[in-house]
Amino acid sequence: MSELLRIEGLNAGYGDALVLFDVALSLDEGRSLALLGRNGVGKTTLVNTIIGVTRRRAGRITLADVDISTATPEQRAHAGIGWVPQERNIFKSLTVVENLTAVARPGPWSTERVFRMFPRLAERKSNLGNQLSGGEQQMLAIGRALMLNPRLLLLDEPTEGLAPIIVEELLAALKTLFRDEGLAAIVIEQHARKILELTDTAIVLERGRVVLADDSAALLREPARLERHLGLSAAA
Repeated sequence: MSELLRIEGLNAGYGDALVLFDVALSLDEGRSLALLGRNGVGKTTLVNTIIGVTRRRAGRITLADVDISTATPEQRAHAGIGWVPQERNIFKSLTVVENLTAVARPGPWSTERVFRMFPRLAERKSNLGNQLSGGEQQMLAIGRALMLNPRLLLLDEPTEGLAPIIVEELLAALKTLFRDEGLAAIVIEQHARKILELTDTAIVLERGRVVLADDSAALLREPARLERHLGLSAAA
């Protein structure tokens, strides 16, 4: 299995403020990684740095052995990075179909395939983005990222604020993407146990530094290791 993403000695932040310190990680093709940590420790900043919207002070980011450290966000998207931000950022004045086709790039993912994964979207394909529920908007945000036909999918809190039944639907879809489709992904998630059940590996950030890295299955077997860094509620 070949390496897809490598981050080495990464220092990054916003303006003059550093948020990440000497971060290093690697991710192979077809593997998924859970990005864990308490609020405000730098998880979103790390994802934002991978997509190129922070100020990188030091370090190197490579995608499939190509250095993308200085690439623009648009160049990184063309290189194969798909992003589902916490805010979703769907086009609210466009229909579901228009949202999907507006960003489509050649590859195996099509509107029909997205609709098979998210039947709720198929039922609402003519609805405008602002006519969808929060859960449906999240499904659309994921579907839109898939229409880029990415090599690497980044998801920032995909289940936040959603009803339990929608959370289960989304987690089932992510399981299909990671386990069956073999799509490489990095997922930020507050509910550690739920996402560890779907991912291959995990890292924990504290104050902008990686303090724990292991296989997801190993962390599930040893919850005390997570509890030390995340607290009881987050590790549950």
